[in-house]
Amino acid sequence: MLKLTFTFLASLLLVPMAALYAAADKPNIILLYADDLGYGDVGCYGATAVKTPNMDRLAREGLRFTDAHAAAATCTPSRYALLSGEYPWRKAGTGVLPGDAALIIAPGRTTLPSLLQKAGYATGAIGKWHLGLGDQGKLDWNGDIKPGPREIGFDYSFILPATGDRVPCVYVENGRVAGLDPKDPIQLSYDHKIGDEPTGKENPDQLKMHPSRGHDNTIVNGVSRIGWMSGGKAARWNDEDMADTLTKKAITFIEQQKDKPFFLYLSTHDIHVPRMPHPRFVGKTQLGPRGDVIEQVDATFGAVLDALDRLKLSDNTLVILSSDNGPVIDDGYKDG
Repeated sequence: MLKLTFTFLASLLLVPMAALYAAADKPNIILLYADDLGYGDVGCYGATAVKTPNMDRLAREGLRFTDAHAAAATCTPSRYALLSGEYPWRKAGTGVLPGDAALIIAPGRTTLPSLLQKAGYATGAIGKWHLGLGDQGKLDWNGDIKPGPREIGFDYSFILPATGDRVPCVYVENGRVAGLDPKDPIQLSYDHKIGDEPTGKENPDQLKMHPSRGHDNTIVNGVSRIGWMSGGKAARWNDEDMADTLTKKAITFIEQQKDKPFFLYLSTHDIHVPRMPHPRFVGKTQLGPRGDVIEQVDATFGAVLDALDRLKLSDNTLVILSSDNGPVIDDGYKDG
């Protein structure tokens, strides 16, 4: 049976850490961190209009928490608390960050991944970051991007710098924009329009999803975002493929680290806006894109569990599922 824990209080992970250190055979640890998933969105908590068999499996084979609390009601501060162990209201600058913000966790401070590194774990961060990158001042997205995940305890990282609705719409792998063509450098601004690329405000006819408020700057993949960017076209993500991309990266990390203890922080973009499910999930529910991406994120978690079973790692892996905060319905796009 899998050693599984289902909880919406991710900070509970810190409680048994001393026991983990003392264990002769260190268990692998996977933290599945969904974005904007509410407890009422999951079958084991009573949801009926969506099917979440893999999350329900975690509850059935492990522990289901019924009295748990997030450290904050929005993305950045809850993630800051999770990785740093510090309440976000104790530190200025931990509100929701723009996509060009500097790293808000000081390099060298003790963090969850750095503790596990010292305990002999290989550590990986895959998915949404939203804790800032670089030092104070303008970050050059076309070179080494640091400090970042590696400077606070992660050996490997493949991340969205901020959120799916904010530029830059690229992945950053180990401190470099993945797939960037140096002949097409990235420029970024949150103050004013740069370049000549279309925006949602000026070119609504080019949108496949329309904003309900804000979110009307540079168009990437038919979706207008917060902020303006130019360049980096070869590196830009496709929203519909994002869940599959992050899932494959997570499974590859598990496969590569299977012979030693590892900690994987898999922070999904789902079910955050823009909610753009892969075509195989479109229409899976009667709740529109939000319902469809709930089933999509459940499939992501199922693929990770299947990988553990296939690699015979299930008996020595602690799997913890949490959401960064509760659900958001209208978060800037007309997606029903």
